[in-house]
Amino acid sequence: MNRRAFLTGLAAAGGGQMFRAAPAAPAAEPPPETTTLRLIQVPSICRSPQYVAGPLLQGEGLTDVRYVKRPSSEHVPRTLAAGEVDISMGYVGPLIMAIDTGAPIVILAGGHVGCFELFGNDRVRSISDLKGKTVAAPSFGTSSQYTFVASMVTYVGLDPRKDVNWITLPQSEAMRRFEEGKIDAFIGFPPEPQELRARKIGHVVLNSSVDRPWSQYFCCLLAGNRDFVRKHPVATKRALRAILKAADLCVLDPEGAARTLVDKGFTARYDYALQAMKDIPYARWRDYDPEDTVRFYALRLHEAGLVKSSPKKIIAEGTDWRFFNELKRELKG
Repeated sequence: MNRRAFLTGLAAAGGGQMFRAAPAAPAAEPPPETTTLRLIQVPSICRSPQYVAGPLLQGEGLTDVRYVKRPSSEHVPRTLAAGEVDISMGYVGPLIMAIDTGAPIVILAGGHVGCFELFGNDRVRSISDLKGKTVAAPSFGTSSQYTFVASMVTYVGLDPRKDVNWITLPQSEAMRRFEEGKIDAFIGFPPEPQELRARKIGHVVLNSSVDRPWSQYFCCLLAGNRDFVRKHPVATKRALRAILKAADLCVLDPEGAARTLVDKGFTARYDYALQAMKDIPYARWRDYDPEDTVRFYALRLHEAGLVKSSPKKIIAEGTDWRFFNELKRELKG
């Protein structure tokens, strides 16, 4: 079933029915080697396709889908590497850093573009203005917040280790201090940017959905535990197909996606979830080459001193595009 037929069939179901429609996998494809799939659940809802993909995963024969809760996105690489989850969307920077240290993670597919936004106070109007300013991150060196800011400041010629004043804070505390004017900039992931804009706190310095070059690369990629992918190639492809189809659903029916996120307990605020579904260009997963994303961020992180390996080595040792390439052809519009 091609993309147009798939979306047309879902549209005919109407509203929330879309998320109960589960077109079956191609009949000629063998069944999955396992019916169990473990995905991670963290507070950020930009990875909503893997949260709303339940019926689609069922239709792929993955009938035992389990969500492993972790307190922050920082846990994605380590949870994947430990084999506690099988597949997950994850922010590109921490995934690259994990692969650089030899973690058994393989990046499999593009996820989505444009989830992170940098907010600043009156002293921060551009990335260059971060020099000498205070920015918070959950951890120094490995968190998604740190790696994205490090990539941005490196791109404009600053050294994230010397030119930015870092403090380590949980995201909720960092947002509170930003609101109080105690830190100069805050980098957020949905639903945090939606809340800051709704409450008119600070101003957007960079929006990765629209601002180049960041809008030209995936911010989140789909990755798997290397052993799971090796042992379960059919299940891997089926899981990726369901999640990528769910990305299309988030575009076609953002209201249904947002309601599913709330009803299933992935987030609390429907209004912020709905705005996130409308803000993130999920349909653009077909438009970009994930290898370009890995190359771009690996180079930035290498320049920042966070990655020792060359982009070429990261791509050779930590990526496998065969499933994604097949699915792009199968699900083309």
